[in-house]
Amino acid sequence: MKVNIYYGGRGLLEDPTLYVINKMQQVLIELQVEVHLYNIYEQKNAISLLPQTLKDADGIILATTVEWLGIGGYMNQFLDACWLYADKTAIASTYMQPVVMSTTYGEREAMVTLENAWEILGGLPCSGICGYVEDMVKFKANAEYGRIIEKKVETLYRTISQHTKGLPTSNQAITRSVQKPQQIQLSPDESELQAKFVSNDNYVQTSKADIADLSSMFRDLLGKTTENDSNEYIMELKSHFKGSKDFSARYLFMIDGKKQPLFLAANGNEIECHYGREDNIDVYMKLSRDIMDHIVAGRETFQRAFSVGDMTAKGNFRTLRMLDDIFKFS
Repeated sequence: MKVNIYYGGRGLLEDPTLYVINKMQQVLIELQVEVHLYNIYEQKNAISLLPQTLKDADGIILATTVEWLGIGGYMNQFLDACWLYADKTAIASTYMQPVVMSTTYGEREAMVTLENAWEILGGLPCSGICGYVEDMVKFKANAEYGRIIEKKVETLYRTISQHTKGLPTSNQAITRSVQKPQQIQLSPDESELQAKFVSNDNYVQTSKADIADLSSMFRDLLGKTTENDSNEYIMELKSHFKGSKDFSARYLFMIDGKKQPLFLAANGNEIECHYGREDNIDVYMKLSRDIMDHIVAGRETFQRAFSVGDMTAKGNFRTLRMLDDIFKFS
């Protein structure tokens, strides 16, 4: 049998949780159990890798200290890492005994938090230990407290040995629904590899730099695309314009996919062309980008596109027909 102990406190000498888990270790060793202690604060830069140590454990002890509020940051980070990177199949058959000692108020609530977290992860909770310690010297000297701790360890041992089952709980029910929405389903090996990358500061910093470079590159490309898009068709219209001295008109093209309409004003031999809304329009036209491409390439005319229904128009139709006279694309 193998039991892992994960200590989420700060490692202070006067921490009562350290005394409790040391006593628990002694009892487990006497019961010929293989015990491994993991001080999370010593591995704070590699917490994402710790869930991989759960694989071979028959049972675990989650031990922490309530110093002012809740289970503390290290234990929270470890449980978060279990949710993200642990093998949920392995957790499903792993018993967990919570140990929470307090030097202030809230040890019972913290123990319930650990039990709930483990059940939501899919694991099996076991009867835990919690207590308030006002005077560390008196606590250690109390033989009755020592016997209570020993009995609790024996309970964990019997629970694991006998594979004791419990009644179903609501936490187990919501676990099935909570885990469904995950968009990326990773295998245990992929989760382990992802955890290694997350724990590698150099990799994380390099990835952030790469993402920043890519973001900058795409912003530049987007800016260039927008700039090119804002000049589309304008050069073709200006270069193929053949004005008429006695003719002037104002056109507005609504082209599919363009945020702004294309304005065109012919005044004798002069032409004004840009994207944007204008007033006093003689002819409004609506057409697709493909039809506009065919027209400026000389494969289609404005009049023929209007006649077959590829382009719709509103306004003076004589002015519309003049477009094929003032623009020579073919």
